[in-house]
Amino acid sequence: MSEKPIYNNDIDNEVDKTLIECLNIENPKSFFLFAGAGSGKTRSLINTLREIWKKFGRTMRLRNKQIAVITYTNAASDEIVERLRKETIDVSLFEVSTIHSFAWTIIKDYTSDIKEWLKIDIKQKILKWEEEEAKGRKGTDASKKRIKNIEKGEEKLKEIDNIRKFKYDPNGENTEKNSLQHEDVISICAFFLKDKPLFQKIIVQKYPIILIDESQDTKKKLIESFFELEKRMSNFSLGLFGDMMQRIYMDGKEDLAKNIPLTWEKPFKEMNHRSEKRIIDLINKIRHDIDGIEQKSRVEKMEGIVRLFIFPTSTNKEVLEFKVKQKMSEITGDSLWLDKAPNSVKTLILEHHMAAVRLKFNILFTSLNAVEKYRTSLKDGTLSSLNFFTKNIIPLIKAHKEKNKLQISQLITSRSPLLNAEILKFYEGNQLDLLKEVNIKVQELLKLWEKQSPIIADILISIYKSKLFNIPPPLLQIAEEFVAPTTEENAIEEDVIVEDTDENNIVMDAWKNALKCSFEEIENYNTYISDETQFATHQGVKGLEFDRVIGILSDEEVRGSLFSYEKLFEVKDLSATDKKNIAEDKDSSMERTKRLFYVICSRAKKSLALIAYTDDINKLKEIAVKNEWFFEKEILFEEDLNTKN
Repeated sequence: MSEKPIYNNDIDNEVDKTLIECLNIENPKSFFLFAGAGSGKTRSLINTLREIWKKFGRTMRLRNKQIAVITYTNAASDEIVERLRKETIDVSLFEVSTIHSFAWTIIKDYTSDIKEWLKIDIKQKILKWEEEEAKGRKGTDASKKRIKNIEKGEEKLKEIDNIRKFKYDPNGENTEKNSLQHEDVISICAFFLKDKPLFQKIIVQKYPIILIDESQDTKKKLIESFFELEKRMSNFSLGLFGDMMQRIYMDGKEDLAKNIPLTWEKPFKEMNHRSEKRIIDLINKIRHDIDGIEQKSRVEKMEGIVRLFIFPTSTNKEVLEFKVKQKMSEITGDSLWLDKAPNSVKTLILEHHMAAVRLKFNILFTSLNAVEKYRTSLKDGTLSSLNFFTKNIIPLIKAHKEKNKLQISQLITSRSPLLNAEILKFYEGNQLDLLKEVNIKVQELLKLWEKQSPIIADILISIYKSKLFNIPPPLLQIAEEFVAPTTEENAIEEDVIVEDTDENNIVMDAWKNALKCSFEEIENYNTYISDETQFATHQGVKGLEFDRVIGILSDEEVRGSLFSYEKLFEVKDLSATDKKNIAEDKDSSMERTKRLFYVICSRAKKSLALIAYTDDINKLKEIAVKNEWFFEKEILFEEDLNTKN
C-alpha cells in the first residue's frame, strides 16, 4: 500500500511559470521539459500558449510570426488545435502539425535546393553501389540488384532537371518522378536547417519559437539539426517536451537527455494526474534502474488494481484473454471489464499483425505489409489503394444492408465517374435512362453479397467491368490482367503504362495475394484502423489513457528481435549483441522492451491486467516478484481463472 502523501496536487505549478518565461517573444530561452506519463504535458502546453497569445499575440500578428508546435501524430495535432479553439485562442498564430508535415511546409518552395540535394544524394548512392559491385561477386542476385540500382540512379539524375515542382507523398504510392516520401522530406529538411544559413534565418524569422512534443522519438538527424539551429541563431527558442523512458522508436536520439546544453532551462513535472496509486508504484519500479525518477499520484486517487496473469505459450489465447476480463471484472467489482465498447477495455499488443490474427484480417495485412513502402500507410489507415475499398465499398454495403436507397444514391452520385458533370451534360434530356443504367450496375455489384462476403478480386473485376468507380493503380493493372491479359498492342491503345521493375512486381504480388481474401477482412481491418475495437498497439496509444488496460506480453507473436518480454523477465538469455550493447552503454532489446513495458502500464488509469505467455511460468513469476514489480498475491495462473476470490 502507498503511504499517505505529504504534498498537494499543485506542486508542478512552477513549471508552467518557467515555460511562460522561456517563451517570451522578446527574449526567448530554450528548454527541455521532463514530462512523464500522465503529467499533464498538454495542459501545460495549452496554458503556456494561452499566456503567450495574451501577451504577444498582437505583436506576432503584426510581424507575421508564428509559434511552431510539432507533434508526433495527427491525432495529437488535432487535440491541441481543438483545445486552443475551446479556449478561444487565435489558432492562426500557431503552426500545429506533425514533424513530417512541418518539414514539408518549410522546404516545399525551395525546388532548386531540393534538386541540388537529390543530385548529391543519388550520386553518393551510385558511388556506394559501384564500390560494392567492384568488390562483390559478379553474376549473383546481389550483383544484379546493384547494377539495376545504378541504372535507376542514373535515370533519376537525368530526370531531376525536368522537374518543375515537387510533391510530398506520405502514403508511398505516388510513382511520379517528382514525389518525395517521408524519409526524403526529413533528410532534406535536416540538411537545410544545418547547412543553409539563409534558410536558417528565414525559419527563425517566421518561427522564433519551435516546440517539439515527444522529442525523444523525433528523428535523430532532425533533432540534431534543430540543436545546430538553436546554437547558431539568437532570439530563438527551441522547446523540447519528452521523457526518455517513453522512447520506443529506434530512430530517435537515444542520448538526447544527456546532450541538453547547460544554458537551457530543465523544468521537471513530478505529478502523475492519470493513474491510481498502485499503477504509479508499478511504473516507478519499472523505471527505477533506468533513471530513478519517481512520480507522485494525486492526493485524492484511490489505490488501484494491478494483476499479472502468466499462461503457457501453447494455449488458446482468445479464450484465456476473455477469461482474464471476467476475472478482472470479479476482482475489481467493475462490470465494464466485460463491456464491448472500444474504449471500455483497451488491449495493448506489440504489433499490428497480432491484432490482425485476433480480429481476422491476417491474410490481407500480411500480404500488403510485405511491401516496404506500404508499411506506414497500412498501419495508419492512409494506404490509398486499400482506401478505394474502405471509402467506396464499405459505406455502399452498409447502406445496402440497412436498405437505405437514398444513401446508396448519394454515394454513387458523389463518387462514381459515370455521373460526373460532363457525362450528365452529355445525357441532358435523357438522364433518367443513364440513372437506370447506373442502378443496374450497382445492383450487379451488390449481388456479390447475396450469400456471403465475396472475395475481393470478384469485387474488383465487377467494378472494372462496370466502371462504377475510378480504380487506382496498381489495382487497375491487376484488374486488366484478370479480365483480359494486357498485350503490348492494347497497352498502347489504352494508354496504359506498366513499369517492369522489381518494386512493381513486389506490389503486384502483394495485391494478388490480398485479393484472394474475403471482403470481410477489409471490413475487419477498417474497424480496427478506425479505433472501433478494443485492440491497439503499444506504440499507437502513446499519450493516450484508458480506465482499464490489458497488456499482451507474447514473444511467440513478435516478429524480429527488437523486443523480448522473456528476456526482460530473464526467461530467455540475452544475445551476444545485447550483452555487447549493455557493456558499451548502448540500447539493447531488454532496455527497449522495458521502456515499452513502461508505456503499456502507464496507459492505465484505474486497473491493469498484464498477460504474459511463456514456456517457463515459474521463472517469469520469480523475476516479477524479485524485481518488486508485483506482489505474489497479484500473480495469477490459468487455474485461478475458474476460482472465486
